[in-house]
Amino acid sequence: MSNESMATYFVFVDFFDIAEFQNFYALVFFLIYISGVMGNLLIILTVILNIHLHIPMYFFLLNLSIVDLGFLTVTIPKVIANSLMRTKIIFYSHCVAQMFSFVLFAASDFFLLTVMAYDRYVAICYPLQYETLMDRHRCIQMASCAWIGGILTAILHTGATFANTFCSNVINQFFCEIPQVLRLSCSDMYLIEIGAIFFSASLYFACFVFIVNSYGQIFKAVVRISSIQARQKAFSTCLPHLIVVSMFFIFGLFTYFRPINKTPSQMDLVASIAYCVVPPCMNPVIYSMRNKDIKRGLWKLIVWKFFRGEKNPML
Repeated sequence: MSNESMATYFVFVDFFDIAEFQNFYALVFFLIYISGVMGNLLIILTVILNIHLHIPMYFFLLNLSIVDLGFLTVTIPKVIANSLMRTKIIFYSHCVAQMFSFVLFAASDFFLLTVMAYDRYVAICYPLQYETLMDRHRCIQMASCAWIGGILTAILHTGATFANTFCSNVINQFFCEIPQVLRLSCSDMYLIEIGAIFFSASLYFACFVFIVNSYGQIFKAVVRISSIQARQKAFSTCLPHLIVVSMFFIFGLFTYFRPINKTPSQMDLVASIAYCVVPPCMNPVIYSMRNKDIKRGLWKLIVWKFFRGEKNPML
């Protein structure tokens, strides 16, 4: 294949060569995508339409659901289209856009999870100062910093990755993942992106340590609460967030710091799905199933939608 064609497009490797599996592959991803989109949209609508949920905790959850929607939309629709049309090609510019968007949403997701940990820390450890420390202006600033941090991270990694010269255009993945694209490099420029990955990993590890430390302080404060009901409520709002953070961090660590296979394997597929598909699909389930306010808001939204005579959930 000529250098010109390699610079024009990339080719994804088929994990399932049998045509029947391609259809099944597309169906499974379609069901995953629809469930993830519907779950996150329900949380977004519930928070927006219910005035009782217009507090910092649910403001950050709203932003997290928006990020998760983007996270899912960056990769899965392309996978479904490729499977149905029996094509494996993605144009160079589309690959750049996909990687930029993917890193943007992934980084913003983790930064938002860090902000949410701080929000829970202040709410439980300093309840009397909560309204002062987490006012509307401060919440908007923190959410904006998470988004800006995601944009800067995406610019750094996308620029460093595509500054390379590529000797092949075959990506052993179903989307433009940084480690798999770097494997195609035939220049020393890839060392810049390796350095950027370790820099970002150090930053994310610092965020993870901050989150763990925050929850350590939270659990100490919760144990001292005399009311069993109040203690259960505190745990019900914190445990889902801790589960999401752990899942996201572990899957991301496994994806970016495991040895890259030279040939495609089912493990590559499983690892990538676990990292970029499972967390955004599981977030709505974890938060809605463990949070009574969200479940109550969802019920009000459903009742208002199908029985218009009922009171508007915003009131």
